[in-house]
Parts: sequence; C-alpha cells; structure tokens
Amino acid sequence: MIYNDFGKTGLSVSALGFGAAPIGLLKTEQDKVASIVNTLLDMGVNLIDTAAGYAGSEEALGNAVGHRRDEYILVSKCGRKSDDLPGEDWSPEVITATVDRALRRLKTNHLDVMLLHSCGLDVLQKGEALEALVKARDAGKIRFAGYSGDNETVAYSAALPDIAVIETSINLVDQANIEGLLPLTREYGIGVIAKRPVANAAWKSLDDQPGFYRDYAKTYHDRFKMMGLKLESLGLGEEVTDWAQVALRYTLSQEGVHTAIIGTTNPDNAQSNIEAANQGPLPKEALQKINDAFKEGQGLADETWKAQT
Repeated sequence: MIYNDFGKTGLSVSALGFGAAPIGLLKTEQDKVASIVNTLLDMGVNLIDTAAGYAGSEEALGNAVGHRRDEYILVSKCGRKSDDLPGEDWSPEVITATVDRALRRLKTNHLDVMLLHSCGLDVLQKGEALEALVKARDAGKIRFAGYSGDNETVAYSAALPDIAVIETSINLVDQANIEGLLPLTREYGIGVIAKRPVANAAWKSLDDQPGFYRDYAKTYHDRFKMMGLKLESLGLGEEVTDWAQVALRYTLSQEGVHTAIIGTTNPDNAQSNIEAANQGPLPKEALQKINDAFKEGQGLADETWKAQT
C-alpha cells in the first residue's frame, strides 16, 4: 500500500481509503460490514470515512472495528439536525451533540477528523459551526477540524486557519476542484480526501446502475459520454482494460490528493482498487488526453462543469 503525508496533520494516510456511505445507505448486514472493513485494514487501508448522515454506518463501524481503533484514521461528518439531538442545522448545539454521539457510536474516545458536511458559504462565514468543532478539538474529542464540499465554498474553507482537512469531489469527469482548490490546499498544507474518485462508474449504462442510483449517476454519465473517451486511446497498453482502474489512478495522480475513498462491500473489488492505487500515477500523456477531453466536453455542453455537490 502507498501512504502519503496528510497535509499539516502529521498523519500518514493510505492512498486508498474506505467510504462508509454504502454500508449505511444500503443497510448492509453487520457481518458483511465486519468482513469487508477488517479485510481492508488487513490489506493496509488506514482511513475510514463515515458521516452522521449515513444512517447506521457509525454504529456498524464501531461494532466492526472499534476493537482495532489504533489501526486507522477515523473521519466523520456533521452539521445537520437530527430528531434525537438538540439544535438546528449548523448550530453549535447540534454539532457538539453530533460529535458526542459519534464517539459513542464509533466506540472511541476521539475522532481523528470531523468535517462540516457541505454547509453553505454563509455558514462558514458566520463562523459558529466551525467554532463548535474547534471547541471539540480543544476538548480532545477530535484531533482536526475540516470541511467537506465543493466549488467556491470549499475554496473559501481552505484558507481558514482552523481547517486542517478537506474532502471534495475529484475525478476524470469532475475536474473543477483540481484547478480551483488544490493549489490552495498545497499552499495551506491541507490534507485532501478525494470523494467520488471512480466517477460513479460514469462509463456504465444508466440501465446498469441500481434504480435508486440512476439519477445520482446521470450527471457524470452524461459528461463522460460528451467527453468521448476511449480506453484504447490513452496509450496505457493492452493490459489496462478497466475504466475503474484508470479513473482511480487519475484521481490519485493529482498533486495534493492524499487519499481517495471508495465504498464497497465486495472484497474482490477492494483488492482490485488496492492494486490500482499501488500502480501509481497515470503517465502524463494519458492525463493530458483526459484533461483535453474534459475541456472538449465542456465546450460541447456550452457550460462550465462545476463540481458535483
């Protein structure tokens, strides 16, 4: 497994991280969660990303790997109100309560990172939400505060002194944050988690996507079609036959991306993802062809492709 310095945090993160959204949103059985997450840890993956909004995921992770807490970097996200917690969206009350609840659910005495989960620019500018995370950090409940989001808001967050980690969309059909954010994260020493690194399998027919997922995947699917990319045109050799491998390597090729999170409940897919990550960056020529296709696709669409939120 390849490991990278995680910005100014002093942590070292595996190039491939585990995203827990599917295990919560798909209500994955506990035995299956335990199997896949323990397997990933055994393979060297050391970053696990979850969120209060991924129903059931925090509890499932706590039950699955709480006993191995010293082996992984734990990231969660917060900010939205909940029926069982005091406070409104982005209020200090709900953020403080969500942190405390996450500690209980995840069976730990601290989170390595807690991110504000895609709040608007106005919330960041007001400052109360981030201040609540800073208080949690100062109390030892979390080690680092951060922000999860995209476009102008994530760029604004990068310059805030208390932001140490950012999670954002970066992939071969979602390149806005590469130019708009990564120069800033490098300047300020921010740890960067790339979400959606395999672009929601944009190369697949929408008919092959799960029914509930089709609308979510459509934006990337349409962009990929307009880009007109062909695997054989990238000059990667006959042994590269999988777009998922190319997509993950594209994301990890971006300077300033430290880890890319993928959610899976299939050990075989996990092994394939690790093998792809370990191949390292794509050749410069292939990266340029993908970037050129993105620009051409934008031109055909006659619009600027902003990052998908």
